Amino acid sequence: MHLPKSIHDNLHFLLAETQSQVNNLLVLLETASQTVSQRILDRQGYTYNLKMRVHDGCLDTLRHGKKGNVNIYSLRAAEAIASDLERITDLCHECVRLMANLSRRDALKKSDNAALLSKIDKGIALIERAIEEDDTRLALKIGNIERELDRAYERVFKKHLKTLSKQKKPEDALTSLFVSQRIEEMGDILLTISESIMSAKLGQPMHIDRFRSLKTALSDLGLLNADIETIAETKSGSAIAGISASDDETNGYLAIFKDGKKEKLKEELESVESWHEIYPGLAPQILSYKKQGKNAALLIEHLPGLTFEQVLLQEHDDVVEKALKRLSKTLKAVWNETKKKKKIPANHMAQLKKRLKSVLDIHPDFQTSSVKIGSQKVISLDDLITQAAQIEKDLDPPFSVYIHGDFNLDNIIFDPENQTIKFIDLHRSCYQDYTQDISVFMVSNYRLQVLDNRTRNRIKTSALYLHSYAREFARKNNDETFELRLALGLARSFITSTRFILDKGLANTMYLRAVYILQCIQACPKKNIKKFKLPIEDLFT
Repeated sequence: MHLPKSIHDNLHFLLAETQSQVNNLLVLLETASQTVSQRILDRQGYTYNLKMRVHDGCLDTLRHGKKGNVNIYSLRAAEAIASDLERITDLCHECVRLMANLSRRDALKKSDNAALLSKIDKGIALIERAIEEDDTRLALKIGNIERELDRAYERVFKKHLKTLSKQKKPEDALTSLFVSQRIEEMGDILLTISESIMSAKLGQPMHIDRFRSLKTALSDLGLLNADIETIAETKSGSAIAGISASDDETNGYLAIFKDGKKEKLKEELESVESWHEIYPGLAPQILSYKKQGKNAALLIEHLPGLTFEQVLLQEHDDVVEKALKRLSKTLKAVWNETKKKKKIPANHMAQLKKRLKSVLDIHPDFQTSSVKIGSQKVISLDDLITQAAQIEKDLDPPFSVYIHGDFNLDNIIFDPENQTIKFIDLHRSCYQDYTQDISVFMVSNYRLQVLDNRTRNRIKTSALYLHSYAREFARKNNDETFELRLALGLARSFITSTRFILDKGLANTMYLRAVYILQCIQACPKKNIKKFKLPIEDLFT
């Protein structure tokens, strides 16, 4: 299949996510874990967003692709595959909800469902190879799995009939149940049709709950006619849109509309309110918050200015310098204002372990084993992380400060006109070790996928500038293990960031930097922990 890079990449991510969902369902069947159950349900919005990116990419290619270069059949196949993959994840969610009705959570532990699901897992694993290699034999293998499943399901069905043999006409009872299920699905399809009609009318994907929330938001703004533009989609399934008045010729947003899971948006609401109490002026104002079933919607003040990424990539050097100075001074002021004696570690290695599977789903070659080369032992990534975690146990920060929690470049707004810094996307804000924010900021600079020397030098300057400022703050506050804790944070961020990067060259350089950092930490004698230093300039070149 010949696909544009953006479609290919999003299809790759969707395949990885689908296989992850199926694997999680396998784990749920064996363990009946409530945590695994919730993990599956929480990812529903992400697969939908990935499917829509594939669909939008196909449409964009059809509209703007050069005649003769567009392979319509590949685009149709990509669009169909994306929809089918999302349907598989939907069925995973349905299985979770059905299991919630069991009289005992582990009632399916010894059932045949895991064997059936393993065949699905096998089929999904073949899909990417079949796409990459245009191999009809692999495609046939995937199709043959359906026959295997049919035969296996027939055996399972008969087994269930025997279980129900004490009932009168168990076949009728089962058939009635299946018919009821199909009718219920008809209702789901009707809902989908209604959402498709709304989407066509509004010119963007639209869920019915989102439509209701948008109507309320427009009412809160006093708008009868408005333009709504999708700005971003998050991994948790939230969607972010800009709202502007239809008759406003400046095209400026009046507010930002954000909707998604109620738990996520409630966290953001509470974090914003905390910022207003702890350090007023940094967070945007919340204009309204509405709940709708399991979902919620936030209407947020639109902040003028540029994201830090836009500053680095688009503005003149003097604007970059002013932005860095203002950011550093803002952070220093926040840290001094919120500094507490309570020690709250970032637990960088625990964070890395939690996200490592997602990284390996995209970059399986990062999973290395311990080997011996002559007399030298090269330890595995898992062992490096485990050893670093042991060292981290004795590295509590001497104090904690209120941090952003997701300090990426696109979550920092600089207004060149007023020379102000604002923070957005604050749902992870809390009191913690400030190396969390610094390490995330530094790596979010490095991972920008631009190659020209001038911009790369800017990126390096940005990362080093904030590192230097934070190091000076640490020195003045007698934080003697700052460099080592920051190194742990950098290793974590270098590796975990690669799960969003398909460029093998960039991902590999980030991975190797993380491994180098972990090796430096492992090699550092305990007595020299306070003297630990990394060659930061080389790492960010």
